[in-house]
Amino acid sequence: MIKFSNVSLIYPHSTKTIIEGLTFSIQEGEMVLVMGETGSGKTSLLRLINGLVPHHTGGILAGDISVDGISTREVKPGSLAHIVGIVGQNPLNGFVTDIVEEELAFGMEALNFPHDVMRKRVEEVLDLLGLNAVRHRSIATLSGGEQQRVAIGAALVMHPKVLVLDEPTSALDPIAAEEVLSLLHRLVHDLSVTVVIAEHRLERVIQFVDRIIYIEGNGETAIGPAEEVLKTAQLVPPIIRLARALNLSEVGTSVREVRRLTEDIRSQTFETTEIMPAETSVVIEVNELTINYGDQRALKGVSTKIHAGEIVAVMGRNGAGKSSLLHAIVGSQLPTKGQVRVHQKDPALLKGADRRRSIGYVPQEPSDLLYAQSVRAECAQADRDNEITEGSTFAFLSRLVPHISQETHPNDLSEGQRLALVLSIVLSGNPELLVLDEPTRGLDYQAKNLFALALKEYASTFNRPVLLATHDVELVAELAHRVLFLAEGDIVADGSTLDVLLSSPAFAPQVAKVMSPKPWLTVSDVVKAMAQ
Repeated sequence: MIKFSNVSLIYPHSTKTIIEGLTFSIQEGEMVLVMGETGSGKTSLLRLINGLVPHHTGGILAGDISVDGISTREVKPGSLAHIVGIVGQNPLNGFVTDIVEEELAFGMEALNFPHDVMRKRVEEVLDLLGLNAVRHRSIATLSGGEQQRVAIGAALVMHPKVLVLDEPTSALDPIAAEEVLSLLHRLVHDLSVTVVIAEHRLERVIQFVDRIIYIEGNGETAIGPAEEVLKTAQLVPPIIRLARALNLSEVGTSVREVRRLTEDIRSQTFETTEIMPAETSVVIEVNELTINYGDQRALKGVSTKIHAGEIVAVMGRNGAGKSSLLHAIVGSQLPTKGQVRVHQKDPALLKGADRRRSIGYVPQEPSDLLYAQSVRAECAQADRDNEITEGSTFAFLSRLVPHISQETHPNDLSEGQRLALVLSIVLSGNPELLVLDEPTRGLDYQAKNLFALALKEYASTFNRPVLLATHDVELVAELAHRVLFLAEGDIVADGSTLDVLLSSPAFAPQVAKVMSPKPWLTVSDVVKAMAQ
């Protein structure tokens, strides 16, 4: 179905080859994962499949790529629309219409599908992706996860032979992500659709895929079954790291497999101690907060307090009200009722430099904060605004994501690189409060670990709170002291990370599922308990 023959790719002004001498074939009805470090070229590889690279992006391409017998050199991407459906990293960039139902129908209208066919396919996709409740909603009013499902639906209605997805679960809660991946699995097995998927959250995907293409950097790649590639890969999900830490005889790609391999360990008795954080002063106070968007109620009388030095994760299904709570705390959304106070001040009244010093905020769309023409200019402006040593912001960025050229335009960065740039700009200002909305989309495991270390250092060294809304349960397990769990605009759980995550099978991290009923959330928890 897809054939790469000695393919090499380099972009203009690039300092390295993105892909070099890549040869492989993907058969009909196969599900293949593309993995690699942030900025390694995963998105470029996906775009090669439908000709977006190099027809729309430029670059020097050697070798040949064919899809269903058609060479991508000979046709433009539009000519492959009936064969290849593609879902990008940022769904907002791909939407054409304003209403969900209209967006799903748009591609079929452009190709003059009969009305009855369009109606049937739209209804099928609405049911498959759980979008029926929002079919008449404006796309702009949807949560990030709901928008991602609309983008997937818009590709699925075309009944493509090949479906290419770039980070399709990055904005989805664990339940919605499982539903989407199960749907893709069904498409592969029941309809023989060929699926190629790039994803950083490997813990969600590896149990579904047939093979992995691992882009290791400098154009080198490794291709093979999941177990074979993950044995030696540096970027691996928690269950693989657990298998390595425990010196297990095999590498399992699912919770069930690794549970079988760790049965002897779970039967042993270990001492566990949970360190309770000391009570500190209140920084954020939310009292009876209600937020309405027209007839839609996003938050229903929410009350909570967040203390100095706390790292608090806000979790819940897509559309539960997480972003609305964050918007109210940073002052960008006025309450319908109730009030929010940050250091006993109304955050909506903070302006200019005072706001920058008081609240550091990274939104769900980090590019909203970028306006300069290069990475160098963005970092230099952050150094000046925050009155810090020249080069400090770029140095922090280089720690998170190495090998970014300072001359690159922010729009030419990958989604993960762009997020790392915004994180660096905000953190360099050392604000009194840090608020992050889905801060790890597009970041690989290594960048995520460095990011978590930076947040821990920020919270402990300066005794300042961090509030993050995220679906990344593995990050929460490693980082957060406390979890606020939202459902339909209400706080339904508020407690220590250990208590909240262990009580929710759907939101429990991989290690907790493998080692249950032991109260361990991370690989380091297991290793520490066994060393005592």
